[in-house]
Amino acid sequence: MENNFDDIVKKLDKNELWDFHGGVFPAEQKELSNQTPIAQLPLSKYLYVAVKQHIGIEGQLIVCEGQVVLKGEPLTKSSNPFAVPVHAPSSGKIISIGEHVSAHPSGLPELTITIETDQKDKWLPLKPMVDYQKQSKMDVIAAICNAGVNGMGGAGFPTHIKIGTTKPVEFLIINGVECEPYITSDDRLMREHAWQIRQGIDILCHLLTPKCVVIAIENNKPEAIEAMEVACKENSTYQVVTIPTKYPAGGEKQLIQVLTNREVPAKGLPIDVGVLMHNVGTCFAVSDAIFSGKPLVQRVVTVTGGAAKTPGNFWAPIGTPVSHLFDEANYNSKAQEATQAIMGGPMMGFSITDENVPVVKTTNCILLPDAKESQTRKEQACIRCGACADVCPANLLPQQLFWHAKGKELDKAQDYNLFDCIECGACAYVCPSDIPLVHYYRVAKSEIKIEQEERVKADKARERFEKRAARLISEQKARDEKHRLAAEARKQAMSDNGNNAKDKIAAALARAKAKKLDSANVTIENKSSMAAETEMNDVPESKTVTPASSNERVQAAIARAKAKKEAAKQALASTTLTKDESNAETKEKESFPKGKNIERSSDEAADAKEISEKKAIDKEAKIAAAIAKTKAKKQAQRIGQDLQATQVNDSPVEEVEDIEAQQLTLKKQRVAAAVAKAKAKKQAKQQIIESSESKEIKPTSKSVTPEQSENTHSESQALALKKHRIAAAVAKAKAKKALKDASQNTEDDKS
Repeated sequence: MENNFDDIVKKLDKNELWDFHGGVFPAEQKELSNQTPIAQLPLSKYLYVAVKQHIGIEGQLIVCEGQVVLKGEPLTKSSNPFAVPVHAPSSGKIISIGEHVSAHPSGLPELTITIETDQKDKWLPLKPMVDYQKQSKMDVIAAICNAGVNGMGGAGFPTHIKIGTTKPVEFLIINGVECEPYITSDDRLMREHAWQIRQGIDILCHLLTPKCVVIAIENNKPEAIEAMEVACKENSTYQVVTIPTKYPAGGEKQLIQVLTNREVPAKGLPIDVGVLMHNVGTCFAVSDAIFSGKPLVQRVVTVTGGAAKTPGNFWAPIGTPVSHLFDEANYNSKAQEATQAIMGGPMMGFSITDENVPVVKTTNCILLPDAKESQTRKEQACIRCGACADVCPANLLPQQLFWHAKGKELDKAQDYNLFDCIECGACAYVCPSDIPLVHYYRVAKSEIKIEQEERVKADKARERFEKRAARLISEQKARDEKHRLAAEARKQAMSDNGNNAKDKIAAALARAKAKKLDSANVTIENKSSMAAETEMNDVPESKTVTPASSNERVQAAIARAKAKKEAAKQALASTTLTKDESNAETKEKESFPKGKNIERSSDEAADAKEISEKKAIDKEAKIAAAIAKTKAKKQAQRIGQDLQATQVNDSPVEEVEDIEAQQLTLKKQRVAAAVAKAKAKKQAKQQIIESSESKEIKPTSKSVTPEQSENTHSESQALALKKHRIAAAVAKAKAKKALKDASQNTEDDKS
């Protein structure tokens, strides 16, 4: 059947309506409380104002313990779009802010502000909005939000969120059905305050500009229907529609289907089908907020039931403990016929576990049943009759939901659209096994919500961790890229400057090192300058080489200093040896007998001749050492020139290190040559000493002729001189070979 706007309006004019699936017809019992006007409930000594009384986020506290507040003074502020502030229901002093039992089936404690009233009920100065039609829509919506108005007929959805929609609204439905048994708060409100409800509707129309306004009331409320028709007759676009009495016709989705034949999609909102719905109590609160400037600090609560001696409807301040309502209805909770009280109606309400449970903005009824009304039977096994599915207004399968909820199979329960259940209680009402099906559904929903919250927290934590890890990786990559670019820039700069820049760097390093070596060796050069000049003069003039660069001069100076030092050591050693030999000869001469003058004179002549020969040998060794030193200097100068001519490597630091390594190798070779020469010289001297000792035998009684002694001494001296020359030749050959090896190593390094 067609459900476009024009067809729906025509059917509404004829009062032709649609129907929804299922539903039940329980005993109404409304006459118990709808016969008397709404009474003002006396103030309780303590008011327990819950910080959160709606779907959404709790507001931010702006009061503290010990603070004195006036009636209507805000206790929290709206710091989030889904936050609705709460206000002081009466004047008094805040004595505590902490956990208190909540108006919830679980009864779990929640953050609550406890006010000790002063019984004066003094209002904060009010600021009504004058001529709201000339104000911007945002200012009007802000005023409604600041007044703490939220839905008062169901879950308490924030009103300013609903009316702040930007989607087009075809039908604005005002819900006055109040289909649940026993409850009459909306009935009495429409009877007594129809005009103020109409003013609230005017404000909503100004904000939403709907095409059609429908005020739906069940046909079991004739007085309310008449009052609303009278209040709305001035505006022809407002239609008061009477619908059949059937539970739960007052459900949001069910009422939309009855009036427009449009079904709200699963997990969708009424605005998705062009419909917006508000309760008559919400319209009254909107009117109070705009025209009077009053925040939502009280509401109409029905107190009824067989155990209530004076049932009725009361203006109850928000935060009033239910025990105060019990007293006003003359309810004796300790009487034998009394049973557990219920907050809400008999179909959707929940048992009150504590008499200090406070009235909240969504509390519409306190049911006080007697023993007859609260007959309960023990839960029995499901017989799979299917009656629950027949009456489900949401077209669900309550039996399957029950099995999965009871077995904690929450995923499967969601697959059967658990959250589409409106918890109307129709399934439990018709269940022959007395299974509290709604109780299982509520527990399953709570567990699923807890899991979802934990999953969201875990996802956020993982997301934060991943973002941090990605940030660290990105920072490391940025640092690496920065270093790479810097290295490339340095390399490019060096490449652009070419070998000239490298040569300059190498020359600067060489000059610095040469300067350091010159300063370290200046003392040695000063001390041995004369000896160096003498040695250089011994070399033919054509063979001297002048250093061509600072590096050559450094190498030459080092070689000269080492040669001088070695010559000084050898001279000192030979002098010491000569002195020791002279002393030994003197001692020997003194030990000879004084009577033998001829033999002593011949020995002295032989000794003098031997000493002169030793001096000649020493002089010849010195000349050979000087020649070897000169050749070493020439070789060092030539090596320095070759090193200077070598091509500069890529890195100046590596070039300097290579030069140093070559110099160290050359130094080791020179030291080895000097050691070899010293060993040869020492060996020759040792042989001379041994030969002398063999001659210097103590005289016997036989006399030796001078000719025999002279011949023997001459032969031994000739043999010693020959051995010394051979040793000197071997030393020179070894030195020459060492210099040749050093030159070869240098050429290999160059290649």
